[in-house]
Amino acid sequence: MNWTPRNKPIHYDTKSKTIKSGLLYTNNGFWDTSKTVYALFSILAPELLPKFLAGFLTSYNETGFLPRWLAPDERGMMPGNLVDSIIAESAKKGIALELMPRLLAAMRDSDSKPVKNCRYGRQGSADYDRLGYIPADKYPESVNWTQDYAYSDYCIGQVADVLDQTDIANKYWQLSKRYLNLLDPQTGFLRPKNSDGRFKEPFVPDSWGSDYTEGSAWQNSYSAFHDINGLMTAMGGPKRFDDQLTALCNTRPSYHVGGYQMVIHEMSEMAAVDYGQVAISNQPSFHLPYLFSYTGHREKTQVLVKQLRKLFNASTTGFPGDEDNGSMAGWFIFACLGFYPVCPADAKYVLGIPAFDHVTLHTADHDIQLTTTNNHDHNNFVQTMTLNGHHYDQATISHQQLLNATNIDVRLGLVPASVTNK
Repeated sequence: MNWTPRNKPIHYDTKSKTIKSGLLYTNNGFWDTSKTVYALFSILAPELLPKFLAGFLTSYNETGFLPRWLAPDERGMMPGNLVDSIIAESAKKGIALELMPRLLAAMRDSDSKPVKNCRYGRQGSADYDRLGYIPADKYPESVNWTQDYAYSDYCIGQVADVLDQTDIANKYWQLSKRYLNLLDPQTGFLRPKNSDGRFKEPFVPDSWGSDYTEGSAWQNSYSAFHDINGLMTAMGGPKRFDDQLTALCNTRPSYHVGGYQMVIHEMSEMAAVDYGQVAISNQPSFHLPYLFSYTGHREKTQVLVKQLRKLFNASTTGFPGDEDNGSMAGWFIFACLGFYPVCPADAKYVLGIPAFDHVTLHTADHDIQLTTTNNHDHNNFVQTMTLNGHHYDQATISHQQLLNATNIDVRLGLVPASVTNK
């Protein structure tokens, strides 16, 4: 994007190969950035989001589809259409509401019409609508495509809800449950299915690629960001879900090269640090440590996040994997602040454990003071938390609660507190 001498934005339309007026942003992969980067912008630089969203509309107007991975034109890489998450997150946070009618129309159009170019839109959409999942015998990485489409449907519903279009919201919220068509309750994993409705065999939980994106069933079975409670119920309840997450953390970091047919760096990075199957070196695992909070075991989230932070440092090799458009830096910042956006489209954060004695968040109209006492290396658990001086014992905090806060005070302790997990 450039600016004319009269301070009007101009950009290069990669389809028509001409210069046009208007905003356009590029070099962004939404599969990565939708998980952390835009949530961080919404707190620290919300004034940028309306510009980004206007740029997404420019992409839609010029290509007929909302963007998926711009570098500098549409690359079409990675599963899903997770720009939908950024739009829904902005809508639920009250950002750029004047753009939402046009963005909702663009979301519905982009995610429903047939595609002639694999770089745009929903690949396999006809099969997805017919079967309720992407079939593994027709498309690679089918489990991730299915989950990401389900999440996109939820995001469309969220925007419709903000716009008081209740019928549309309910329709898409119902469609967002389709990922459950791939759940195998016996193994506790989401597994690939073929067009005949049968699970693909053989099933090797630590086999990478083919049916999963940059990971195996361990990392890629729990990305129903919008419906963790529904997934947990379908698996048999909180205890079964907690057992599965515990196994994920305690299973050795093994891998089969699977569909990749070679060792890719994400495999070796996971194995090098030996944090079980929690491959925090890559985006599919970013939310996994926070899922224990949904089972009523917030203390497991707290100790795991604190241990994972040790993989980061200020050196030139200070990230445990690819930084990827700011997404891993965003994960680390949230891990240090003490909360994380498991489902950005819900406009709330799951609480974790803060890293610093004191942090000041400078928002548009006031500062938020984050204070942590008894903050020693051996204290791995949150004992108490107060929000603006009042005791706070919820497992999540909404975006609006966070922005309305002036003081958030946390005290750490040596063993988990005997409190009700909510």
